[in-house]
Amino acid sequence: MSDPLQDPSGDSPGKMKAILLVTAAAAFAAAPAFVPFNGFDPTLFPIPQVDAPAQPAGYAFAIWGVIYLWLVIHAVYGLVARADDPAWDAPRWPLMVALVPGTPWLSVASFSPIWATILIFVMLGGALAAMLSAPRAQDPWLLGAPIELFAGWLTAASCVSLALLGAGYGIVFGQTIWAVIALALATGIALWVQQRRPGSWFHALGVIWALIAVAVSNFGGQWLLALLALAAAGLIAARTLRAVR
Repeated sequence: MSDPLQDPSGDSPGKMKAILLVTAAAAFAAAPAFVPFNGFDPTLFPIPQVDAPAQPAGYAFAIWGVIYLWLVIHAVYGLVARADDPAWDAPRWPLMVALVPGTPWLSVASFSPIWATILIFVMLGGALAAMLSAPRAQDPWLLGAPIELFAGWLTAASCVSLALLGAGYGIVFGQTIWAVIALALATGIALWVQQRRPGSWFHALGVIWALIAVAVSNFGGQWLLALLALAAAGLIAARTLRAVR
């Protein structure tokens, strides 16, 4: 008697998930071609967020090109060469939790910072869960590294989104304090990741890349905030380096 859970086409559950992941990664990577995005429209907030100090310098967003390409390579290689490998199968569902809401995120961000912030934290949760469930020893450059970089950038991006939302809606503090909160939260998450998964260099790199860009955007203006961002980047780098010694 045949297994009722077996796909009638003969494809294994692992392969079916791998196909779904390729589809999700491709849709996620293609989204910017249809919905250009250069940051939240400042006028979407009751208090317009013009030149918000929590926002990284524009060049930092170029990291998305690397993330998109690497995630697609990860998904395709997983389908072609590792469809039924348990190590590759483990992070697939949580990674899809990050990618599926990420596809409409650009559209949502164009009209609702509140929903965009909620979605990006869902994406962060999925990406962190995927990263923590991916074994490090096997295919590190194709399995763990792209997920780590994705999760690292989302760590910073979600905190920036929260800061813009808090300042934009005048929740207790102004722009500068919300920027400090974002720095502290992103740093805290990054240090927690290093505790849970020591030596996660690509997660650290994603966060550090964003923190340096925050420092760059504040040079010549809010020097103290720029120095705090650099100090946070240095702390994460030191903690990550210590973990691999």
